[in-house]
Amino acid sequence: MSTQRIIRLALSILASGASLALSWPYWRDFGYWGESHTMWLVYFAVGFALAVYVFSVFFNSLGTLFEHDALERGEQPDTKVSPSTGGTS
Repeated sequence: MSTQRIIRLALSILASGASLALSWPYWRDFGYWGESHTMWLVYFAVGFALAVYVFSVFFNSLGTLFEHDALERGEQPDTKVSPSTGGTS
């Protein structure tokens, strides 16, 4: 596994963990905690796995976007106008 994939996966897990912490019912005094705690734990586990997948796909797409931007910038010729000759270099 490449270093970029490891970093993207680590960022995905970190972002998903932060999202899970923010959605935990403790912050709302367990006001909407369901009757079955087991089902809530299953719900959070499945939600965490899906969040890791979604963040991973997002970071991969973001990397592809930056790679395309770098390619476009590298292909454009340098079109600076020289003040002494009036031509392009």
